[in-house]
Amino acid sequence: MGKPTEIAKQAYAAFAQKNMPALFALLAEDVEWQHMALPETGTPYGGTYKGKPQVAWFYAKLAESLEIIEFEPREYLEGPNHVTIIGRSKARALPDGAVHETAWVQVAVLDSDSKIIRWIGTEDSAARFDISRYFR
Repeated sequence: MGKPTEIAKQAYAAFAQKNMPALFALLAEDVEWQHMALPETGTPYGGTYKGKPQVAWFYAKLAESLEIIEFEPREYLEGPNHVTIIGRSKARALPDGAVHETAWVQVAVLDSDSKIIRWIGTEDSAARFDISRYFR
């Protein structure tokens, strides 16, 4: 099995280069992709996706919702077949243009072929949620 951290770094490099074929080559066909955030927090791409076609939908929804300005994996905590990544990002919400920064945690689990079989991500979605709109 390839080292989970190396696979995660390859995936982040592909994402940064907007090279989706390279990213998808690292995924198992039956990958389970889960982003734990609710649409009510301004995260329309939150949910669970199964298989590469649904993961493609996740990324399409992400691209419609955010312009990523900075994306920085900061720390990798590796286990035998998984890695937990802690990072931060800065993004512009679309279409309103509000910029926010958020901390995030992501976990990639590899199968015996060193493919990502499961991905779980969460972020500080409150950083994006504009509570002031309720007090106008």
